[in-house]
Amino acid sequence: MADLIKKAAGDIAASRKIVALTGAGISVESGIPPFRGKGGVWEKFDPMEYAHIDAFMRDPEKVWRALIGEMKSTLDTARPNDAHLGLARLESLGYLQTVITQNVDGLHQMAGNSDVIEFHGSFAVMECLECRREIDTADVTLEEMPPKCMCGGILRPACIFFGELIPPEHLTRSQAISARCDLMLVVGTSAVVQPAAFMPVIAKQSGATVIEINPESTPLTHTTSDYLLKGRAGDVMNALLQEIEPPA
Repeated sequence: MADLIKKAAGDIAASRKIVALTGAGISVESGIPPFRGKGGVWEKFDPMEYAHIDAFMRDPEKVWRALIGEMKSTLDTARPNDAHLGLARLESLGYLQTVITQNVDGLHQMAGNSDVIEFHGSFAVMECLECRREIDTADVTLEEMPPKCMCGGILRPACIFFGELIPPEHLTRSQAISARCDLMLVVGTSAVVQPAAFMPVIAKQSGATVIEINPESTPLTHTTSDYLLKGRAGDVMNALLQEIEPPA
């Protein structure tokens, strides 16, 4: 593993157009449960009953009480971990340009990344169904269910529900950036959920090096990644940064 860390650090140091694709695995280390897989949110809730836009519009109070309120409580206290902070450091060093994330928690921005494409929108912001005003989720209280805007309209998360389309501008920009990068870091995702899953393929087909950071091998490992740095995202990012900028 130490040799692979050195190799990855060298590949990163030799690159100037790096893009990161991140998934639920990076935020698990901040105490945020994934939606899919073991221990995921969808083990507790039927997504078609609680996370479909039709279900929300039909009974927003039910969805707020069961799902959204719990998510808000989790995200209100979540903070960036070493993986988020490591990606922000790579940006400040001039290597990383853009983060494409499947997450909705806003932790990349909190860590310091300035160009974040949120494929599935953001739970860090609520928007009013009536006047479209946006409110920071942290400023929304749960005293009334469902919470309402000052205009009286019901608030909803600014993330994508099932049954809604990913904003086309997010997809178009992600595809263009993936095609232009010279290295892609795939962190905390097996990249099996489309259309985000195709970004590493676009990067690879355009000649970029694809480095995967995951605790276990994934379908991506055997089809697209040049190599896998196996471990927790925060630990791997710390090891990479120690190689890239060793302590004085």
